[in-house]
Amino acid sequence: MRYRPRRLRRNQAIRAMVRENHLRPEDLIQPFFVKEGETGARAVPSMPGVLQLPLERIVEEGRRARDAGLGGVILFGIPAEKDAEGTQAWHAEGVIQQAVARLKEAVPDLYVIVDACFCEYTDHGHCGILREDGVVDNDLTLDNLRRAVVSYAEAGADMVAPSGMMDGMVDAIRAALDGNGYHELPVMAYTAKYSSAYYGPFRDAAESAPSKGDRRGYQMDPANGREALRELELDEAEGADVVMVKPGLAFMDVVLRLRQSTELPVAVYNVSGEYSMIKAAAERGWIDERAVVLETLTGFKRAGADLILTYHALDAAGWLREEA
Repeated sequence: MRYRPRRLRRNQAIRAMVRENHLRPEDLIQPFFVKEGETGARAVPSMPGVLQLPLERIVEEGRRARDAGLGGVILFGIPAEKDAEGTQAWHAEGVIQQAVARLKEAVPDLYVIVDACFCEYTDHGHCGILREDGVVDNDLTLDNLRRAVVSYAEAGADMVAPSGMMDGMVDAIRAALDGNGYHELPVMAYTAKYSSAYYGPFRDAAESAPSKGDRRGYQMDPANGREALRELELDEAEGADVVMVKPGLAFMDVVLRLRQSTELPVAVYNVSGEYSMIKAAAERGWIDERAVVLETLTGFKRAGADLILTYHALDAAGWLREEA
């Protein structure tokens, strides 16, 4: 037997030397939910450890993320008032605009991404303007998206991340940002966002469940893989700076397909349902939470992800520092 693979697994030193993928705190992005009108943080029952934060708490949490060495944070806003168009999404004194401004003033070296969608802002919970037949009007929604991303840029956001899966959304955002002088502000496109059953806990956290119907008319069918490459082609042509796959665990093949098809950075969103399943199993003693989380996040890296959006980010960064 000339070759024995176990030779390179014999001890920790050699395993570390030949390791193909490395997970670092700066690869991780922590999502935060910021709720307008709250005086204290509120736990999200379906997502143990995740909070709806009042504006007064966002700087404290931003400092935690910065001190943990995370790559950045992504913000989701929950306004006190909602309407059919989600107009609070682009209000100059909206909850996200205030959160961004506070973070950039108090923690200027923290990288702040804003999720650009309307599901948290509309009274019907869909990601855009509804027509009379209940279908989201793609092009009217793009008009509002232009307004929203410019307001995020004016507040000081470092990146915007459109997640509504409207056709032409990257092109519309790029034109709006460039037309207002924000040529250097990057766009992270939710390139392959699937209509997934894994989003349930997020809809509790963001208070964004549709009041009627579902989002299968604009989010992708989980059965499709090749379609993601078409979405990638469109987003690249429209000027995306980063492309994303959401969810993660059931779509690692899609992460790999994008990685093999683009030179752009690839992100993956380790979504709420994936997070909550691990938390629930860990609470019952069925799994080792730390080991499973780090193995999962490393799996995303192995599939080709450069960036990982995950509710585990702060915990994972601490565990990685302990291992260093």
